[in-house]
Amino acid sequence: MSRHFLEFFAGGGMARLGLGPGWSCLFANDFDPVKGAAYRANFPDAREHFSDADVWSLTAADLPGPAALAWASSPCQDFSLAGGRAGLSGGRSSAFFGFWRLMEALDDAGRAPRLIVVENVVGLLTSRDGADFVALCAALAGRGYRVGAIEADAADFTPQSRPRLFVIAFRGEPQAELSGGGAFVTPAVARARDRLEGAARAAWTDWSPQAPAGRNTRLADLLEPDEAVAWNPPDLTRSLVGMMSPGQAARLEALRAAGGRHVGALFRRTRREEGRSVQRAEARFDGLAGCLRTPRGGSSRQSVIVVEDGAVRTRLLAPREAARLMGLPESYVLPPRVSAALHVAGDGVCVPAVRWLAEALLEPLLSGPSAPPGLENLHPACENPPSQSRAGA
Repeated sequence: MSRHFLEFFAGGGMARLGLGPGWSCLFANDFDPVKGAAYRANFPDAREHFSDADVWSLTAADLPGPAALAWASSPCQDFSLAGGRAGLSGGRSSAFFGFWRLMEALDDAGRAPRLIVVENVVGLLTSRDGADFVALCAALAGRGYRVGAIEADAADFTPQSRPRLFVIAFRGEPQAELSGGGAFVTPAVARARDRLEGAARAAWTDWSPQAPAGRNTRLADLLEPDEAVAWNPPDLTRSLVGMMSPGQAARLEALRAAGGRHVGALFRRTRREEGRSVQRAEARFDGLAGCLRTPRGGSSRQSVIVVEDGAVRTRLLAPREAARLMGLPESYVLPPRVSAALHVAGDGVCVPAVRWLAEALLEPLLSGPSAPPGLENLHPACENPPSQSRAGA
C-alpha cells in the first residue's frame, strides 16, 4: 500500500522520483513554467494533481489528504552562500512561509502530515547568523513536531559535489536506532542545534540514518562519447587555461606531463585577490563535478576539461550529462532548450539521495510505533484517497 505525500516547489519532480513507487503523490506545485512543463512531460498523472499556482495563493482546501509526508524544496537563492544571504526575509525564500501557513492550516483541520522534510542549501544553517534556522525549528516545534537536520552530499551517490541540508520533522516517538546522531549530524548542524533554546531545543532529535552503500561512478563514467559533443575551439581553451591561478596551472602541467587521460570539471569564478576582482578558471580532477547551478550567467555554466597525452580540450557540460549527475534516469524527458534543461537539473534535488533518505529514515519512522493520541488519522496509508487530488486541477 502506497504512502501518500504532498510536494511543494516540486521542480521537475526529482523528489517524487527519489521517493519511488512505494509513495503516491496526492499534490505537487511549482509556479516556474519551465519546471512545470518538465514535470508534466515526465508524469502522465500530472493533470490530476499538479498545480502551477503560487504557494501563497493555495489554501488547505486545495490540498487532498491525509498525507504521510509534506516535502518542500523551498527556493534556496536567499540562503545560498553565493547569494545575498537575505534569509527568510528575502523575496524568494519567503516562499517557505507560504508553505508553512498551509501546514498550519492542515494541522488546524486535523490533517497535518506526520512527516515534513524541508530541503535546502547548507547556508540555511548560518543564514542571518543562524536566526533563520532557529525560526524554522521553532515553527516546527510549535506544532508538536520532533525536529532535526542532517547534511548529506550528492557525492555519496553520484559524481557531483552537492552538499544539502534536510530538515526532518516527525510527529511520534522515533525508534531508538533512528536517533542519537552520527556522521550526518555534521559540526555545522551541531553548531546550529546548539543555538536553539526552549521548545525548539527540547524538540530536537539527532537523526541517525544508516550510511549509504557508497558511490561507484566517476564524472568520466557519465559523459557522452567525445565524438558526440562539441568541443571549444583551441583559442577558447587557451583563454580558460590562462585564467587559472599559478597553483591550478601547475597542477594542469603535471597532468600533461604524466600522460594518459584525465577528466575534470571546470568553473569560472570571480575571486578577490589583492583587493581586486579577478576571474579565475578553477578545475578539479578528483572524479567529481562541481555543484550544478542554474544557468543565470556565463560563470555558472560548468565545463568539462580533458587532458589527454599532453593535449588539453574543454567544452560545456551537456544537459543529459547534468541530468545523470542528478541521478535522473535516461528516460527522463528534458526540456528541448539547453538553458531550460540545465535550469531544471541545476535547481533540483539529487534523486538517489532522496531514495536513500526515504529508505534509511522516512519509511522506518512511518513504520514504527503508532501515531500519538489524536493523530490516528495521520496514518501514512490513506485507505480512501480522493478520486481527484486537487479541486480545479
